[in-house]
Amino acid sequence: MASDSEEFLAQADKDLMRGIDYSVPHSARIWNYWLGGKDNFAIDQQAGDHYAALFPGIFDLAQAERAFLGRAIRYLVSEAGIRQFLDVGTGLPTEDNTHQVAQTLAPDSRVVYVDNDPLVLAHANALLISTPEGATDYIDADMRDPDRILAQATGLLDFNQPVALLFMGVLGHITDHDEARSIVSRLMDALPPGSYLALNDGANTNEAFNRAQQSYDDTGAVPYRLRSSQQITQFFDGLHVIEPGIVPIPLWRPDLGHPGAPQAMDAVGGVGRKT
Repeated sequence: MASDSEEFLAQADKDLMRGIDYSVPHSARIWNYWLGGKDNFAIDQQAGDHYAALFPGIFDLAQAERAFLGRAIRYLVSEAGIRQFLDVGTGLPTEDNTHQVAQTLAPDSRVVYVDNDPLVLAHANALLISTPEGATDYIDADMRDPDRILAQATGLLDFNQPVALLFMGVLGHITDHDEARSIVSRLMDALPPGSYLALNDGANTNEAFNRAQQSYDDTGAVPYRLRSSQQITQFFDGLHVIEPGIVPIPLWRPDLGHPGAPQAMDAVGGVGRKT
């Protein structure tokens, strides 16, 4: 029999879902589809397939971004000793979420997720299943409001100790480059020395990718700005960039057991340390 708290959470999720329009494709559900998830609908699959018809590499890119997240977290936990994570622009839960990867290696890891999408909020309970030694939390906030993020994240994270700030394939939602850099800088400025930035985003290096994104933007959906490799590198200004640098994501510390040589891809990322 469900407890009162379980029934309350279930009703809260239903209330959130009522406010979501399922008649139009949704970027989080499309991304979930590209990753092979189940939290999407026929209209999202149609939009995802239309995008893929223009840029067939999108399925591989989605998987590569997820793999980069895992490798970056493993580095941060196992080599850098990080135990606190601020994951901005979480997206829909899938497999190998930030807390799952981090807490598998260090059960006392603490993770705060940030998103302002009602659909993600409705699924946030899946992000709150923590090890007993660690903790997770979810903040309903827009990345354009870093002060709100910082104020709420202090409920779980200790900003006197190093924190890893994550932006995984989300900063293109901030189409103004100066504004996007300001958001990253404001959050990093609040973190102590020894903190890290782990970031990746789509690069405008492929005309097919550019056309597919423009076609998607032309539908009236929330636009996404693909940036040059140089612009993505600028997010790391002032940080000590960890080897091998800001590179196509499959080339960033590839898994040794992965079959074949890693291939370059139209997404760039890296990890930097605040000194």
